[in-house]
Amino acid sequence: MKTKWTSVVASAILLCAQASLHAQTPAPDNTKVNKSKTPTADKAGNAAADRQLMAKIRKAVVDDKTLSTYGHNIKIIAKDGKVTLTGPVKSAEEKAAVERIATDAAGAGNVDSKITIKESKRTN
Repeated sequence: MKTKWTSVVASAILLCAQASLHAQTPAPDNTKVNKSKTPTADKAGNAAADRQLMAKIRKAVVDDKTLSTYGHNIKIIAKDGKVTLTGPVKSAEEKAAVERIATDAAGAGNVDSKITIKESKRTN
């Protein structure tokens, strides 16, 4: 009987400790991180011309085998004939290549590049 009572008391203490810990830990709040000023795919135009432009650029990017996986996965958003590129690439050369592909398809002055260059981790 004593072991049953000890087990019940231990369980109650554990539950109280967990409840206390949970009450002290604030809920994660990454609202500021999630509020991005760059356009997202849901802001892309739904006009046939915008969809065709995005498809044309995506095909050219994917067909360019000199680009890394990062380059192939750049976000391409078109609205009213204007293209926004976002996401990381591995190098300045890769950034320039993706921007050139988009400019060739959309025309000069119609591409807003927000592409970043991913810093590589160096090991010694």
